[in-house]
Amino acid sequence: MSRPTRVLGFSWPVLIGLATLAVPRVVLHDLGVIEEGSFVNGLFVFVPPVCWIAAVLWKRPHRPFATVVVIGAIYGVLLALGHQLLWDMAFGEETPALGGELAGTDPATQETALRTVAAISSVVTGTLVGVAAGALAVLLCRLVPASQAADSES
Repeated sequence: MSRPTRVLGFSWPVLIGLATLAVPRVVLHDLGVIEEGSFVNGLFVFVPPVCWIAAVLWKRPHRPFATVVVIGAIYGVLLALGHQLLWDMAFGEETPALGGELAGTDPATQETALRTVAAISSVVTGTLVGVAAGALAVLLCRLVPASQAADSES
């Protein structure tokens, strides 16, 4: 059994697969297919973390919080990649620009700065989603008894 499987309860491919459940929202949002605040957007926002929590409740890893935080961090990286790949489609001709004292900065420098901040923000956002979902997973692991099948597998 590999170290991630022992510590986090899942193999790396499974952790990445769980994080990937949240990627369709990134694509659909950046392409303008779904809008903020809509019911469909809400499903795309909340269903993946619910799946992460359900997987932890099913598998009962030794460190459920760490497991879900890792899934969230992987999601954050995928979120950053998605936003970077879809940057031009998301903004079209209305590419964001710096304002204030930095408004006159070279456009290439502005784009690099904005893309960097967006990437960092995406990783932080994904990780924070993992933290919130992980906290809920820990609480539910304490409140919901493990099934006998899950206990016999551990």
